[in-house]
Amino acid sequence: MDYILLLVWFFVLIKCASYLVDWSTNIAKKYGISNLVIWLTIIAFWTSAPEIFINTISAIKSETWLALWNIIWSNIANILLILWISSIIYPLKAQNSTVFKEAPYSLLTSLALFFLANDIVLSHSNINVITFWDSSILFIFFVIFMSYTFWIMKNIWEDQEEHSHRLTTIKSIVYIVWWTIWLALWAEVIVRAAKSIAFSFWVSETVIWLTIIAIWTSLPELATSIAASLRKENDIVVWNIIWSNIINIVLWLSLTWFINPILISPSDIIYIYFELTVTTLLLMFLYMSTNKWKLNRWHGIIFLIFYVIYLVYVWAKSIT
Repeated sequence: MDYILLLVWFFVLIKCASYLVDWSTNIAKKYGISNLVIWLTIIAFWTSAPEIFINTISAIKSETWLALWNIIWSNIANILLILWISSIIYPLKAQNSTVFKEAPYSLLTSLALFFLANDIVLSHSNINVITFWDSSILFIFFVIFMSYTFWIMKNIWEDQEEHSHRLTTIKSIVYIVWWTIWLALWAEVIVRAAKSIAFSFWVSETVIWLTIIAIWTSLPELATSIAASLRKENDIVVWNIIWSNIINIVLWLSLTWFINPILISPSDIIYIYFELTVTTLLLMFLYMSTNKWKLNRWHGIIFLIFYVIYLVYVWAKSIT
């Protein structure tokens, strides 16, 4: 039954993500709205929804270490897995603003988390914990980023011609609310199914959260990225992944604290190191690309190699 639930979730999510992209693109074309505005609003927040639901469930159960794993591993999967798959479908070209603004900001937020989480090493504390002040700093990063996002949207709207049509919001509101409720209900189901599979195979929860949960929370990004790649809207794919990684750290992780403080074991710091490494790797590939700001299939292969190394490490660690 647990396997059926996971398969049903995967199939429905992929199909609905494709419909969401189609619907959003049609609305954009009909009313003369930039595709970027649609991705900055509807799709961007929708693809990040599973992370907050999983984090909320984990925090309520006082399992905040699971919330940290969820964010870090989801970010790693976003870069190494989704960009690999998307680049195989079609080479990904990033916009100038993505290369020089959003991508460096993503690295900055990863660095901030790295320093805030390393209390034992940097502050000579007895434990690693994300405190209220740490969460406040991360939330300030969120406010800055959203101010920048609204500035982009304002400039886009000012560049658009005036239209006599007004975008009807009833369908969009109903659609988003329905999907939000659906994701919230499935979050608990997926967590229970994943744990049940772990127990049946005598596999540690670490491995399950690495594979099933981390990839599950990245499925909306994967589905929308594949849909965008097939439409050759490749500049949107890179932006969507970077945007999602930023929001995962500065919003969802910071809001988790308000339910319960986030304790981090010394052994889990290695995953934050790895997330920082792959974020740096993405930035290096964008800067060093011979074809201006493009991620080609060779970059995707390197991402895959890193992901395999990462999987092998976690599996080896779980059985020692």
